[in-house]
Amino acid sequence: MKGPDLIIYNGRLSTLDPHIPEASAIAMSDGKVKALGGEELVATGDDHTQLIDAKGRRVIPGLNDSHIHVIRGGLNFNMELRWDGVPSLALALEMLKEQARRTPPPQWVRVIGGWTEFQFAERRMPTLEELNLAAPDTPVFVLHLYDRALVNRAALHALGYGKDTPDPPGGMIERDRNGNPTGLLIAKPNAMLLYASLAKGPKLNFEDQVNSTRHFLRELNRLGLTSAIDAGGGFQNYPDDYRVIGELAKGGELPLRIAYNLFTQHPKGELGDFSQWVTMTEPGQGDDFFRMNGAGEMLVFSAADFEDFLEPRPDLSPTMEEELAAVVRLLAERRWPFRLHATYNESITRFLDVFEAVNREIPFNGLRWFFDHAETITAGNLERVKELGGGIAIQNRMAFQGEYFLDRYGEGDTSHTPPVRSMMALDIPVGAGTDATRVASYNPWLSLYWLVSGRTIGGTLLYPEANRLSRTEALRLYTEGSSWFSGEEGKKGTLSPGALADLAVLSADYFEVPEKEIKGIESVLTVVGGKVVYGGEEFGNLVPPLPVSPDWSPVGRYGGYHREGATASLPAQKQAEPAHRHTRIWLPRQRRFWDLGCDCFAY
Repeated sequence: MKGPDLIIYNGRLSTLDPHIPEASAIAMSDGKVKALGGEELVATGDDHTQLIDAKGRRVIPGLNDSHIHVIRGGLNFNMELRWDGVPSLALALEMLKEQARRTPPPQWVRVIGGWTEFQFAERRMPTLEELNLAAPDTPVFVLHLYDRALVNRAALHALGYGKDTPDPPGGMIERDRNGNPTGLLIAKPNAMLLYASLAKGPKLNFEDQVNSTRHFLRELNRLGLTSAIDAGGGFQNYPDDYRVIGELAKGGELPLRIAYNLFTQHPKGELGDFSQWVTMTEPGQGDDFFRMNGAGEMLVFSAADFEDFLEPRPDLSPTMEEELAAVVRLLAERRWPFRLHATYNESITRFLDVFEAVNREIPFNGLRWFFDHAETITAGNLERVKELGGGIAIQNRMAFQGEYFLDRYGEGDTSHTPPVRSMMALDIPVGAGTDATRVASYNPWLSLYWLVSGRTIGGTLLYPEANRLSRTEALRLYTEGSSWFSGEEGKKGTLSPGALADLAVLSADYFEVPEKEIKGIESVLTVVGGKVVYGGEEFGNLVPPLPVSPDWSPVGRYGGYHREGATASLPAQKQAEPAHRHTRIWLPRQRRFWDLGCDCFAY
């Protein structure tokens, strides 16, 4: 009898299987879990079995991000200088300065989300003056959440923004006293100005996009991710922008399982997009590594209520109901699962009105649908979601801008934003994720930390104990919980016999480290389908190194999520050095998020 393909032993396995909650060894064959047990499993191996000693480390089911923009993130990863996890603004600016020296024209230096000023020792944003000093000649584009982008003078020139450039609807180009753009682009409250500006920059060629995607997927593997549900994205056109990920899937080269949703690209032409796509593909098309999942997260542009807690809640267009109903009716007729971006309860009320009306006409009858985000959903609307058979995919966006929400809406509203415990109490399917890469970091451990601690990345306490989760509950949302959102419950999310053999061996014990150290956990050994896809530390020789292209890529110098030792340390006095602030500053608890640090207006 043929032995297992892979046996990992001498581990501390948390299986999340109630029948076998703990084990010290696991055997895998044909991409699935074959058996769980103790050291006796080693004897079931043969000459073809790969044996790996976990050296007493904690082993968990592979993490599954239920909402991440992984395909778009992969196409751009090698172009981006990531500030995710960088501990000080001084270090971030040194990284930017060095990358500007390494970046050839006409390429830009891009810092595209995944960070917050509250992670920095200085607790502030960079100034436009600092960006121009760090990169006087190379275009720099720094995106901050959904609310603003800072661009230097070289980038303003590359974008073609000048005194006569009009403000777009829903956005503002800040100007000096003479009417010239300063370099601050503001979402008021629509982020399209930010994303349309970013889209003007150069792209990587196809071969570099392939390399970029490989690096991003390996980076996710490094953090313990084995599955992801792609939420589409702006300027992510189907099928053109799916070519790279499709080629990797066709060649059997994906180290991450991806279920993808299709996101409309044409305001007022959304029904046309979906009418075309239902003739081109269908949900479930593909395999366990790459499969089509349904529609969304954007179904119609008139339903987009981007969260920007520096601005008041946006009112949705009066045409929204008619436009959304037409698309949802088509999806229900064709039995396409769908997801919808929804931040505010007021929006959710209107969306549910539409869903319920369509359901009366074309019964959903178990059609899988869910809201993404749902930060301010109320108890009444949770009941309506439950009645209609929906789910909710939550993300740690509040971990990146909870300070803004707290100041605008107060402690009472903040304490249940989002009301995760209430969702779980109603047995609504809940999956965890990040909404990376632009609005939040792709690091899943930041999201797990937020669920467990109730704190932002900057340490601000948002939630009382009643709206925080145990470590097991949080992990279950990030594994078994997320599997529902791609229709794969029972197939992944636990280390059960017969389940997909996806797991992560951790750098530190998630269940035992101090709470604040959860943020620093990563995987030292990641297995997908019974095959090792990432190895670090003592397992580093199990996976070959991956070259980086192009040669100026920030990934070659800095990697992705910041790790201690990845960049040279700066003197403590330099990190703490104050700057002359020609930028907007958060002034906590004063109802004035934006203020000028001085009155010279010399941006």
